[in-house]
Amino acid sequence: MFDSLSDRLGGVFDRLRGRGALTEADVRSAMREVRVALLEADVALPVAREFTEKVTEQAIGQNVLRSVTPGQQVVKIVSDALTEMLGADASELMLDVTPPAVIMMVGLQGSGKTTTTAKIAKRLAKDRKKVMMASLDVNRPAAQEQLATLGTQAEVATLPIVQGQQPVDIARRALQSAKLQGYDILMLDTAGRLHVDQALMDEMKAVADVANPAEILLVVDALTGQDAVNVAQNFSEQVPLTGVVLTRMDGDARGGAALSMRAVTGKPIKFAGTGEKLDAIEAFHPSRVAGRILGMGDVVSLVERAAQTIEQEDAEKMAAKLAKGQFDMNDLKAQLQQMRKMGGLGALAGMLPGMKKAQAAMNASNMDDRILIRMEAMIGSMTPKERAKPALLNAKRKIRVAKGSGTTVQDVNKLIKMHLEMSTAMKKIKKMGGLKGMMAMLGKGGMGGLGNALGGPDMGEAMGKLGGGLPGGGNIPPELADFMNKKKK
Repeated sequence: MFDSLSDRLGGVFDRLRGRGALTEADVRSAMREVRVALLEADVALPVAREFTEKVTEQAIGQNVLRSVTPGQQVVKIVSDALTEMLGADASELMLDVTPPAVIMMVGLQGSGKTTTTAKIAKRLAKDRKKVMMASLDVNRPAAQEQLATLGTQAEVATLPIVQGQQPVDIARRALQSAKLQGYDILMLDTAGRLHVDQALMDEMKAVADVANPAEILLVVDALTGQDAVNVAQNFSEQVPLTGVVLTRMDGDARGGAALSMRAVTGKPIKFAGTGEKLDAIEAFHPSRVAGRILGMGDVVSLVERAAQTIEQEDAEKMAAKLAKGQFDMNDLKAQLQQMRKMGGLGALAGMLPGMKKAQAAMNASNMDDRILIRMEAMIGSMTPKERAKPALLNAKRKIRVAKGSGTTVQDVNKLIKMHLEMSTAMKKIKKMGGLKGMMAMLGKGGMGGLGNALGGPDMGEAMGKLGGGLPGGGNIPPELADFMNKKKK
């Protein structure tokens, strides 16, 4: 979503870093470019102006201009200001009330409100909360049936449908049912309109009076740009909103809505929808989003996503094999499947620091997740013995594997080479041990080997350099260390 803005800002900061010393004129010139980049990204004019003025004031201080690395200092100031503009700290749902805690979902029709309701409900259910959903949308055809279907998919209970019942009565019945059945959380999916009107507001206020919600979340489509900010502002003036959920954050919008939302409305962004699937929603962390925009990556979110998708039993088996220095084709196939579960190459690339150059190499090589599928097909065409011992793959066997998977012998050779390089990286884990060793997989041996196999030498070099700057080079990012320490506690 932020690719265009990230590219523009990256160019500005690269020029700043390339200079040994900075003058006030250099900083002001760079900030003018930053403001243009923000405006082109559809950030509201007052927000862009206030942002650049604040950064300029801090950046032209003597401590910055006289520092050893002034360019890096300016980038740090921009990062902090961007994080503050997005909301500083992540905002959690305020559900510490007498059960059931009511979450009321509001928004315009077509913003993804019903799907988002199911996504949040599923997320809360995973946290061992007993959740029930109820649809109050009696205007849109089959809206109530849609939520019931999503509830079945998400394994979350929904209030039985009573034809002809009006929104306020449905809310009253849902609240009574949730209390009697001991639910922790009740989610109310209200009706939307094609535009903000008084009838919509009156209906929401009436429902809020009956349900007394702990949270009123506004769902807005990030693809609508600045109009999303205008909608949020209109709603916040009429209803006591507690937060915003941005949908379609995985789209090709310019990102201005996300950057302007908190500054214009004063309401925190609590969640971001990142896809169509029911688990494609993330808590909105301003510092992490700022890191992605500035090309610094988001290692913590990457680790969290891995933790959510990796099965405990599989992880224990892998750890036991790594302890013995073993890594065969079956293990490689499991890793490729894991990458796909975590969103594929594109999603992972957006979370890794310095990945812009690697992404350029990926684009130049026309590389996408279909390559991962072809690699899995090659491994699937091998016999159990070949997968356990790749050294058995001679010329004749390679031809058979290539024909069986619809690929070429050259593709099979690349796969074998990648396995060899990743196997070497895995053996380092046995020697190094712990988190430092585990992250060695992301070093040159792991990322470089994967890049070579997927996109050739250029891709291998780009991803290898990336790996060298990650924990594979021996350095654990402080934010990742903090996350791991919290998990231990």
